[in-house]
Amino acid sequence: MGFKNLILEKEEGIAVATVNRPEVRNALNRETWQEINSLIDQVEKDEEIQVLIFTGAGDKAFVAGADVASLKERTMLETFVNENQATLNRLANMEKVTIAAINGYALGGGCELALACDLRVAAENARLGQPELNLGILPGAGGTQRLARLVGIGNAKELILTGEIIDAAEAYRIGLVNKVVPAGEAVRAAKEMAQKIMAKGPLAVRFAKAVINWGSNVSLESGLIMERLAQTILFGTEDRLEGLTAFLEKRRPVYKGR
Repeated sequence: MGFKNLILEKEEGIAVATVNRPEVRNALNRETWQEINSLIDQVEKDEEIQVLIFTGAGDKAFVAGADVASLKERTMLETFVNENQATLNRLANMEKVTIAAINGYALGGGCELALACDLRVAAENARLGQPELNLGILPGAGGTQRLARLVGIGNAKELILTGEIIDAAEAYRIGLVNKVVPAGEAVRAAKEMAQKIMAKGPLAVRFAKAVINWGSNVSLESGLIMERLAQTILFGTEDRLEGLTAFLEKRRPVYKGR
């Protein structure tokens, strides 16, 4: 399907989704949120896609937050239903790996979009933050929860309560992003990361992501049980035999996802 505010490009197993509203620094209005939800449907059904990369159009912003005018019109009931939070929950729980290529400002909902991805690559000119408290509201699409889990409660409280916007180097220092690259190189670096992931056993990648996600919300004992079950399933796959055989034969494995 076509999109008005997103551009979806596919190449050799990698999909790049670009939020294309540069005139408003790629701010997320309701229509764009709905398109992201539809894009998740499309990517999930496309068996050729192994990794999904999100980025923003232009060189100034990844996503510079929500459309403030639309926030002013939102009702309490709409806020409680919170379709945006549900969309990012879907993104975070996709079987396929997701990477945020942060090429500029990632504020508010844009930072939350990046947080919902598995990995984050930031250009050195990127700026990240959750400044919602400046508007008398709080991060409502998962920011209060995902940020704390990623960078720790103390760092999350400082960022959210002060509304401070930090640079890429500071984001890397506290663990908010995985890698910092020169300006203009975020998508390229994200593709390189995607290619490394795609060289691994696809079933192992899928199970590893699921176990990490699930285990982060339960006790250590429960997480270890999930890990053991996932490993048991993988030991019954053709890919496991191929991976071990290829290692012993000193060649590249040819995985088939079964």
